[in-house]
Amino acid sequence: MHMQTNDEIATNPVQAPGRSEYARMGMVLDKLADEFPNQPSLAELAAHVGLSEPYFQRMFMRWVGVSPKKFLQHLTLAEAKRRLRESASVLDAAYDSGLSGPGRLHDLFVTFEAMTPGEYKARGEGLTVRYGFHESPFGECLLMATERGICGLGFVAGDARDAPLAKLARGWERAELVRDDAATQAFMPRIFAESGNSIPRDAPPIRLFLRGSRFQLKVWQALLEIPPGGLTTYQDIARRVGLPAGAARAVGNANGANPVSWLIPCHRVIRKSGNLGGYGWGLGRT
Repeated sequence: MHMQTNDEIATNPVQAPGRSEYARMGMVLDKLADEFPNQPSLAELAAHVGLSEPYFQRMFMRWVGVSPKKFLQHLTLAEAKRRLRESASVLDAAYDSGLSGPGRLHDLFVTFEAMTPGEYKARGEGLTVRYGFHESPFGECLLMATERGICGLGFVAGDARDAPLAKLARGWERAELVRDDAATQAFMPRIFAESGNSIPRDAPPIRLFLRGSRFQLKVWQALLEIPPGGLTTYQDIARRVGLPAGAARAVGNANGANPVSWLIPCHRVIRKSGNLGGYGWGLGRT
């Protein structure tokens, strides 16, 4: 394990001590989202989180999978427009973009079962939904699951656990909600598996049990087909589900209603302008 040396940590008394890598990455991504048209330098980004340039470069590569310079290139409007001009499909043009979360397992396989119309109307009646709070690479997360699969995954802001629980419990009003951290912990190693810890090819897929409209389910299925490191736009997803590009707003709403963040990669959809979208669990978790 690499340990930070005095030379690697900058002498910023506010930002350096006590900051986790996750917290620092959140600060950097916020800065990039706000200031990427100005193309902040490696030195500026490293200083923003109180680290030396070499250590910051390694940390950024470890979490994001590409260098800060490469990440900036993918955020610029000119790059986005160039890709759109050169390809009929942004999805095809962006396969090699390299933007993936920390430790995203490339052979992770996810499948889902949708509620029947009757089950949808019943709002979970007769079901037990177990939930638990766990540490993840993105801070504390809330995981919810039934016997038929994972039905909710979100993140906690600060110490406010009630907000994500209320958000993910919508639609399950008639189910029995049971706090059971031990049961949900069993899913955690596979959800946030490190890229070096390969899962056997014959391992069963992660099962999702989703409550959504027919249109939402089609959008979520399209999101699952975006490969690790790929990016697309709301317009391209609209075309993939058989709608005109003008239906991008409806796709965006379905994307935002995704109840199982990270596993259904809504973070891989950007605006046609090339800007990052407004993600429900915070831009720092994209």
